[in-house]
Amino acid sequence: MTGSSATEAFRAARDLLLLHRTDPSKAVAEFRWPRPAEFNWALDWFDVLAVTRRDGAALRVVGPGGPGTDRVFTFHDLARRSERVAGRLRSLGVRRGDPLLLMLGNRVEVWETMLAAIRLGAVLVPTYTTATPAELADRLHRADVRYVVAEAGLAGRFAAPPAGGARRWTGIAVGGTAPGWADYEDSADPADPEGPTDTGAFTPDGPTRADDPLFRYFTSGTTSRPKMVEHTHVSYPIGHLSGMYWNGVRPGDTHLNVSAPGWAKHAWSSFFVPWNAEATVVALDAARSGPADVLEVLRTRSVSTFCAPPTVWRGMAALGLGDRPPALREAVAAGEPLEPSLIGLVAREWGIDLRDGYGQTETTGQIGNPPGRRPVPGSMGHPLPGHTVVLLDPETGREVPDGMPGEICLDLADPPLGLMRGYAGDPERTAKVLANGHYHTGDLAVRSPDGSLTYLARADDMFKSFDHRISPRELEEVLLRDAAVADAAVVPVPDPAGLWAPKAFVVAAPGHPAGERTALRVLRRVREELPPEKWVRVLEFAPVLPRTTSGKVRRAELRERAAGSAEYRVESVPGQ
Repeated sequence: MTGSSATEAFRAARDLLLLHRTDPSKAVAEFRWPRPAEFNWALDWFDVLAVTRRDGAALRVVGPGGPGTDRVFTFHDLARRSERVAGRLRSLGVRRGDPLLLMLGNRVEVWETMLAAIRLGAVLVPTYTTATPAELADRLHRADVRYVVAEAGLAGRFAAPPAGGARRWTGIAVGGTAPGWADYEDSADPADPEGPTDTGAFTPDGPTRADDPLFRYFTSGTTSRPKMVEHTHVSYPIGHLSGMYWNGVRPGDTHLNVSAPGWAKHAWSSFFVPWNAEATVVALDAARSGPADVLEVLRTRSVSTFCAPPTVWRGMAALGLGDRPPALREAVAAGEPLEPSLIGLVAREWGIDLRDGYGQTETTGQIGNPPGRRPVPGSMGHPLPGHTVVLLDPETGREVPDGMPGEICLDLADPPLGLMRGYAGDPERTAKVLANGHYHTGDLAVRSPDGSLTYLARADDMFKSFDHRISPRELEEVLLRDAAVADAAVVPVPDPAGLWAPKAFVVAAPGHPAGERTALRVLRRVREELPPEKWVRVLEFAPVLPRTTSGKVRRAELRERAAGSAEYRVESVPGQ
């Protein structure tokens, strides 16, 4: 299955989901994943839309002064702009299989570069703009990065390439110039800023195999080294048909997703989900995505489908939802479980079901409440089309009965297309999660008699803070690198905005008294070495950490402790 046949198979699978968009039972029963041997989403799908929906709005970048300052790009616009960028990248040496780190805010160049990289067969390494120099150095090394496309103002975070014969990466600066970096704007034709008049000018190096790598996403693990999740040219592009179904997006919709580039959720709901459905993407800059900004965009840009993390929903609720946005039809949340009170508030104020869902960086949407099925408050929904979900006892590996907690696992007898290729460079970890005929998510849930699933917790100690997954061990490694810290443990504590926030219990090292001076020193290190979403927010000193006889920290005991007489907060560090 290649070329037009792959496009036809993809469209047929998508159209079946659109046909049964409010009949989940039929969608689950009839849907089958298309499994082409070769597929290039930019060439085989997006370029088709550039013809069939030539003048349809594909991307609306929200401007600073109301709808009149927005920039709107059609499918045809983006097809030819991305062809031009692909040509520029090729002239700089980018070839099939070359890893390209992308670190930009929500600007049109994100979508252009992603489309261009898919055309070329380059491997995208999306990275959030708050990444620290240490994180960037790790990604450049472990992902074997050859090219970097980044905001010109962020070029200083990239250290010089290592000496000793290591291959140098090439930097490409967007929105300005940077010493030693190529200029992204050189991809423009000065005589015609819009480029060629028709698409088709780009010639690929050859066919794209379905299992060729396309993405490498870094996601926190239980150690100090984040996992590197690798997806293919079908696992995210075609796999996100499940997200399209859960979101309820259909052709002609206008879709707003509140997410920053660099996180997998951005590829989910600001790229593949809406464009698989032939919808318009609305891009809101992260610096202007406060609750008031989001509500204003919902009301003034004819947004019909909306996805945001619970933190954003809570912020809007605290501000006051006000009248229902006039065009809004579908509303979902992802990133952490929704509290029933928030679902009830949206239903009362807007008359809309706020629908929960579940997926991971390693997968596309697995479980959700799609349109047509009234959500059960507290439940994340039912398995989405193309997914066979079982709950297994983590100890015995046997399926658990309804009402009993079990690990969320995907049956690999008929594997969902949206499952990752594996953890790049880590075959042992890959083998651990792809074991005994199942993909093991590491998350716990319970199943109700009606088949709906309710999330419980991570099987390990991971937790969500401000919609980001936090690895306690990753934070502890940073704390323990400070000479003032003899021992440390991080646990989640309640937070009114982020639901949970990281709190560190620290044993001070000899010569460093437990007090404000030492606390500020340690918290300053946290700020310097970690991005804001991973900061330890609260620090408390302890004379000793509770441990088991085998030496493991009793985290449950720490979580249950009442706050001590002296807690120090990251907000108190000078320079905030």
